Amino acid sequence: MEARENHGASKYIIIGGGIAGVSCAEMLADVSPDDSVLLLTASSLIKSVTNYKKIGKTLEEFDVEEKAVSSINTQCANVRAIHTAVSAISAAQHEVYTDQGVFSYEKLCICTGGVPKLLAPQNPHVIGIRDTESVKELQNRLANAQRILVVGNGGIATEIVYEIEGCDIIWAVKDDSITSTFVDCGAAQFFLPQLKNDKSTESGGPMKRLKYTTAETPGVSSSTKGSHGGALGPDWHSGIDMKGQTKKSHNIHVEYKVEVKAIYTAEEMRESGKTADVVPNLTEHSDLLKSPGGDKTLLNHSWAVYAELTNGKIYGCDFIISATGVTPCPPTCLDENQLELASDGGVKVDDNMRTNLTNIYAAGDICTASWKPSKHWHQMRLWSQARQMGAYAAQCMTAHSKGEEMTLDFCFEMFAHSTKFFNYKVILLGCFNAQGLGSDHELLIRVTEGKEYVKAVMQDGRMMGAILIGETDLEETFENLILNGMDLSSYGEDLLDPNVDIEDYFD
Repeated sequence: MEARENHGASKYIIIGGGIAGVSCAEMLADVSPDDSVLLLTASSLIKSVTNYKKIGKTLEEFDVEEKAVSSINTQCANVRAIHTAVSAISAAQHEVYTDQGVFSYEKLCICTGGVPKLLAPQNPHVIGIRDTESVKELQNRLANAQRILVVGNGGIATEIVYEIEGCDIIWAVKDDSITSTFVDCGAAQFFLPQLKNDKSTESGGPMKRLKYTTAETPGVSSSTKGSHGGALGPDWHSGIDMKGQTKKSHNIHVEYKVEVKAIYTAEEMRESGKTADVVPNLTEHSDLLKSPGGDKTLLNHSWAVYAELTNGKIYGCDFIISATGVTPCPPTCLDENQLELASDGGVKVDDNMRTNLTNIYAAGDICTASWKPSKHWHQMRLWSQARQMGAYAAQCMTAHSKGEEMTLDFCFEMFAHSTKFFNYKVILLGCFNAQGLGSDHELLIRVTEGKEYVKAVMQDGRMMGAILIGETDLEETFENLILNGMDLSSYGEDLLDPNVDIEDYFD
């Protein structure tokens, strides 16, 4: 390894300027104010948590703000942040090698996040949405777009489909309902009208209460490489103009239970002799015909890219958004040691966020929790868990420096996430989709069309999880019921009776 200037030792070094890395640095500044903390980030911007609000014992809300790297130097007196790329890490020498020299550490936390799993990484007509740069690229492409294809069924895909205006959208999902990474078929049905309505439209309807059993649980996957900025946080689309070339607001067609089989250029389509399908319910080429100089010859419009789906249909579009999840991005620059990885590609960490390498920790999307989880908690690579893991890693690093062990933070006692889909507040608690419960559970559901969707996952008379959509004001009560494990058998369906004020009753 070539000789480089050594910039001296920092007690703690953090690699990564995303939510996990910055939360780790800020927590270290709080719990260890007399020790030197160095944050190394390959991005010119860092992601900082703002407007933090604790809603319950585990549930929290916050915004994510992009700031200059230097901002944390001002905010935290003992933290120094440097915009630089890491080229190598020596676990044996406790050194990090960068394009600005060598930095020594006592304890290191790797928070390099994840990268989008792109359908075709080298195809110029396929983009992923992960950081600020990718959002800017989306805006630029949308300005001249008539039609796009969105592939994926998670949070980013759902937000994109709802937020984009002035552009026909084909939404290809591999499941039999939309947004299945987060919600069940019933909640998906609740959301469906928003695909057709204007974003400002609200509707009301009769109250329904349902009860049924199910045995299904969803799964997740990932894979890709490349440098990237910190992951997007909640409300990443706020204040961002995402409009296509046409004046239409919401023209969306969903293709269910499909994946992309092949992607073709316009030339490849011509050579293949294949014909693109007309998109159902979308006004085929109408705006193209109205364009200056347009005539009927434009009915043979050649799209920039074509996607063949597994159901045999071929659709042309201006570009494809690949929103099929992320894969962890562990550093490949450990010179003489190897980080132990989990089957999903994440760096294995124990219940103190330690990797298999001495004095090296990991937090956020890069890591995979390898301890035995609480029955109400599971890992999902979300900004809420990135913040919690980063802050907890900092506490563990400080404790271990003093020769102390940490007990697992209470935030890992129950899965809790707050987000927004289709302009509805969405709260996910515990085993919200009956993860790991098998078939011996039941669901209690209350629906008010256009207003709220409430689902309680019950097993042996106890609440194990919940989905709350809309302004239900039930999140704190349900969180308590899940954590307390109270036997609710005697209440039956009355548990969700809108005429029973269960907040006051159980609180």
